[in-house]
Amino acid sequence: MQIKVINGNTFAAMTKGIDESAQAARSPMTEIITTQPRSGPQSIESYYDEYLAIPGILEEIRLSPDVDAFVIACWGDPGVEAARELTTKPVVGIAEASMYVANMLAARWGVITTQHRSLHMVLQTIHKTGFTHRCVSVRTTGIPVVETETARSQTVDRLEAEARKAIATDRVEALCLGCAGMGGLDKDLEQRLGIPVIDSVAAAVKLAEALVSLQKYTSKALTYQFPAAKPILGYSPSMQLDQGA
Repeated sequence: MQIKVINGNTFAAMTKGIDESAQAARSPMTEIITTQPRSGPQSIESYYDEYLAIPGILEEIRLSPDVDAFVIACWGDPGVEAARELTTKPVVGIAEASMYVANMLAARWGVITTQHRSLHMVLQTIHKTGFTHRCVSVRTTGIPVVETETARSQTVDRLEAEARKAIATDRVEALCLGCAGMGGLDKDLEQRLGIPVIDSVAAAVKLAEALVSLQKYTSKALTYQFPAAKPILGYSPSMQLDQGA
């Protein structure tokens, strides 16, 4: 099977890191194609960033109609609902995937993420996914998204410090890493903390593989029907909705 993993931002170093996490998680018969949008912000740390990133993410869906599944590799799952409208293939967001995994591993779990200003965005993602009643902790570290790739050692130390607070104060029993740039840091943190830590990119790849293996597809019964074709001004030809993928 082929899975296309889409970095939500345009930071090439993060795309490379996401690819490494996805490749490490894939099954031997799975081919991973990791990409980033042709346009959009270098990192997603605000609603403005997120909204600007979504058209580029959706274009990546449109450009690859023949892959078996898609992974949106940004913890806010930007544009995931619209992406599901564009294809019958499974579309897995890394936030949703990581929370599903955490929910099967621990009764009390949390999310640890980057910038303090992103707290509301993270809470909205948890609410949208339906896990507000199960997620007992959301911790922000103040780490810029770009630094999760460029300052790995410092990132791990700061994640550990905040995670220890979550364990002591919120009594979390597992943690989701709330940024695609934190991929590959789970094992180190697990050794330091003694609880399960979920690499969100890896979780999404494994769930995408499972959906393809189960021969399941995105429902077109109502909500995720293909959008109606209509003129769309100012976008590339690939974004014109003549037919679904």
